[in-house]
Amino acid sequence: MTGTVSAEPGRVPGTVVGSTRALLACGVVAGPLYIVVVVLQMLTRDGFDIGRHPASLLSNGAQGWIQIVNFAVTGLLFVAYAIGLRRLREPAAGRAWAPRLIGVFGAGMVGAAFFSADPVDGFPPGTPTGPPTSVSWHGMLHFLVAGVAFLALIAACFGFARRFASAGRHGWAVFSATTGLLFLAGWMSIFVLAGSRPANVAFAVAIGLVLTWTSLLAAHQRGRVREG
Repeated sequence: MTGTVSAEPGRVPGTVVGSTRALLACGVVAGPLYIVVVVLQMLTRDGFDIGRHPASLLSNGAQGWIQIVNFAVTGLLFVAYAIGLRRLREPAAGRAWAPRLIGVFGAGMVGAAFFSADPVDGFPPGTPTGPPTSVSWHGMLHFLVAGVAFLALIAACFGFARRFASAGRHGWAVFSATTGLLFLAGWMSIFVLAGSRPANVAFAVAIGLVLTWTSLLAAHQRGRVREG
C-alpha cells in the first residue's frame, strides 16, 4: 500500500465536491464518536473495568445494545469514509489500497456488532471471574473480524506514512508510522501479557490513539479537496 495523499491537494469534479467532503467528514466523526460512547459506558456500566475488560465486552448485558449500535454506526461511517477516499483523484499507485483498507476496517467494526465477544472475568455482573472455559461461535467470529480489521488499519498507518514521506510531509509521516507502531505494540501486548492490567490499559489507549489519527487524517484530506 502507498496511501492516497499527494503533494498537491486532491481534485474532484465540481458536481461531487460536496458529497465527497461529506463522505470524508464521516471519517472525521467516526473515531471520536466511538471513543465518547465507550468512555461514557465505562463510567456508567456496573462492573466494567478497562484494566480487566476490553471495550468489546460492553456488547453484553441489558445495555449491550449501546455498544452494538456503536460498533455498527462507527463501522458504517468508516465505510463511507472509504468511499470518499475512493473519489479522490490521487496517484494511481495508492488510490486503490487506502480505500480498501479503511473499508475493511469499517466492515470489521460492523462485523463486531453482529458477532459479540463472550462475557468474561466478571462482566457483565454475574459472569464467573477469570478466563472463559469455552468460546462461543460468535465469540470466535468476533476475534476473527477484529483481527482482520486491526491488521487493515495497521497497514493503512504504515501505507500513509510511506506516502507522506515520499511527498515530503515528514510530520504526518512520523505521526502515521508512530501510530501504527504503537497500535501494533498495544495489540500484541494483550496476547503476550494476557490478563495484565497495564497491557489492557495500553491497548485501550492505543485504540484511542489510532482512532484519533483516522479523524485527524480525514480532516486533513477533507480540507485539501477542491474542485477540478
